[in-house]
Amino acid sequence: MIHISQFDAVIFDMDGVLIDSEPLWKIAMEEVFHSLGSTLTKSDFQKTVGLRIDEVVHFWNQHENWGVENEQEVEEAIIVKMIELISENAAPLSGVLETLEFLQKNGIKIGLGTSSSSRLIQVVLKELNIAHFFAVAHSAENEAYGKPHPAVYLQVAQELGVSPNKCLVIEDSFNGVLAGLAAKMKVVCIPEKTHHPNPKLAVADFHFESMSDFLHEIAQ
Repeated sequence: MIHISQFDAVIFDMDGVLIDSEPLWKIAMEEVFHSLGSTLTKSDFQKTVGLRIDEVVHFWNQHENWGVENEQEVEEAIIVKMIELISENAAPLSGVLETLEFLQKNGIKIGLGTSSSSRLIQVVLKELNIAHFFAVAHSAENEAYGKPHPAVYLQVAQELGVSPNKCLVIEDSFNGVLAGLAAKMKVVCIPEKTHHPNPKLAVADFHFESMSDFLHEIAQ
């Protein structure tokens, strides 16, 4: 049972939590990687879920021996494609708007901590029309290490002026769950539906099938 009054802030991951963007990432990566001669398919990208895009590109460049010297150009191509896809397909996941409204009404601070770039944060918040809910939105691109390192979540807590142990994180990936736990925060896991079920997600403190189920729990 979650008593939301125990927390001063709720910090959301973005991809797969606020917006069903994981399939879009796979489309964008597959298209750009194939232009480099890669034979990777969408199922291969399970290995890099939750990592920053620079880390994803570097991983596959090494793993597949692309020989790409300028990885930033590959990242940029993927981000440009993602902005296009999000603009065409933006819709909040079920229960997101209602949950944000509930938290705001109850005086809970709301933050965003994501591996996605600041440009994608801006696009998602604008297209979903939810920017006004978030006191802080922070990208792990501004940190030395991305998830599963806790830096992005610790920075959001600091900017919100809230102690980490008074923060509740909402995540969908194993790397994200680890980041929240490493930050000494309580973590809700709502698994992204296109991922294979990952038994490692059991390390999260709380588990729900959807954001609507989470809202039902905290609104009691």
